[in-house]
Amino acid sequence: MLFSSPNATPSPLSLLPSPPPSPRRSLSLTLLSKAAMSSSSTSERAIAPQSPSPLPESRVVLGCGAVSVDFLATVSAFPRPDDKIRSTSFMVQGGGNAGNALTCAARLGLTSRLISKVANDNQGKSIIAELAEDGVDTSYIVVADEGNSPFTYIIVDNQTKTRTCIHTPAYPPMVPDDLSRSSLLSALHGARLVYFDGRWHETALVVAKEASKMKIPILIDAERKREGLDDLLNFASYVVCSEKFPQAWTSAQSIPSALVSMLLRLPNAKFVVVTLGENGCIMLERSLDEGFELEDVNIESLLESLKQRVDVNSSAPTCISSKTSMRLIAEGVGGVCGRLFLGTAEKVPPSELVDTTGAGDAFIGATLYGICAEMPREKMLSFAAHVAAAGCKALGARTGLPRRVDPILAPFSL
Repeated sequence: MLFSSPNATPSPLSLLPSPPPSPRRSLSLTLLSKAAMSSSSTSERAIAPQSPSPLPESRVVLGCGAVSVDFLATVSAFPRPDDKIRSTSFMVQGGGNAGNALTCAARLGLTSRLISKVANDNQGKSIIAELAEDGVDTSYIVVADEGNSPFTYIIVDNQTKTRTCIHTPAYPPMVPDDLSRSSLLSALHGARLVYFDGRWHETALVVAKEASKMKIPILIDAERKREGLDDLLNFASYVVCSEKFPQAWTSAQSIPSALVSMLLRLPNAKFVVVTLGENGCIMLERSLDEGFELEDVNIESLLESLKQRVDVNSSAPTCISSKTSMRLIAEGVGGVCGRLFLGTAEKVPPSELVDTTGAGDAFIGATLYGICAEMPREKMLSFAAHVAAAGCKALGARTGLPRRVDPILAPFSL
């Protein structure tokens, strides 16, 4: 059954074909079996540890957004209506955009804090326990006495390498009164960055306003148009978008034109990134040279010229940028002074591609690290693509996320 009653949400476990162990036990079993689920990673990583370079001096990241329990089932092919099929594998794991991104950031070495809300049920306890195990500070997660924690059924299609999500949100939702003033100030203390995934928009806006007063940069995940997102974007220092968001939000005729439009509408934003899945990403960064005479360049033509410079034979992620700041013009939109970056995705062999769940969250988690570490933009985008690709080689959003000492991160000298 794919629908749940808005008035009475059944436990996710009661809807499974045969009752599995309790969520906490399932989670423990999942954590123990991650090595088996990952296509190439865990044993190799344990054999070849490396000494990492010093961590970023300012590395506290506060996130505000969604957490969840993910019930992942892989199938040989997506079912047709009225079909009865069997899964080929099954996993219970923590999820949610903010939960995934901050788990990624914590594994890379950042000090992650999370503002969110769960219920005092087995799912909520599992969510908090798994985050804490990965080093995320969960002391700012609100626990409701009643209601249900959020959960998601995820069907992973082995044939098309796609995933379908059926989400049941938390109840009751988070509201500003859930977060005391003292907790808010404590959460923001020492933060280098604040990250929002667009959920809990009323609470998020309170946090964003306070962070802005404290001059803490803000990164926003613009996955899709959501209630309250427009207000939140006004505080954005950095924006990372899904492929469809820029044009949906601006009504521009193309993605490059939409990026120009976004920087014009968001005067505080330093850069906007749009992720394009296997086609990589595009970033438009604002320049501070607006007072100088700059060359006018059509952004569509510039992007095409960058594409011509891509090494199609390289499997590793790379990034190509316009050499200098220029005035980038989008027809019918206007112009902005800045640099354009084109990042490629890592080419994951079909035999190694398992599940794209949480790939965008992994990209954001790595971007948070890149900003804290003050990576050059080209290195940051390649690093984020590499981390996202690693997450796609195992089932679930978190199983394949690398840790700081993972040998696969050696090229980036973390």
